[in-house]
Amino acid sequence: MSDTATIMNKGMNYLLEKLGALETEIFISRLLREPIDYTKWRKDNLYADMSLHELNQKAAQYAKDHPFISGAPST
Repeated sequence: MSDTATIMNKGMNYLLEKLGALETEIFISRLLREPIDYTKWRKDNLYADMSLHELNQKAAQYAKDHPFISGAPST
């Protein structure tokens, strides 16, 4: 597992790549300003626009693309 600084750097780089600098700043400021129950938010919103069939297809494809191999080192 990565250390905290490495995880933070990866997360920040991902946000900057996907959102750009301005939207990353807005996202971070919102997180700091408004407390959020991330687990509840994910449950309520993450797959809200996806049918059960589509979710099942995506999960099956992910499992196919990322097979679990016991004892394999994590990357």
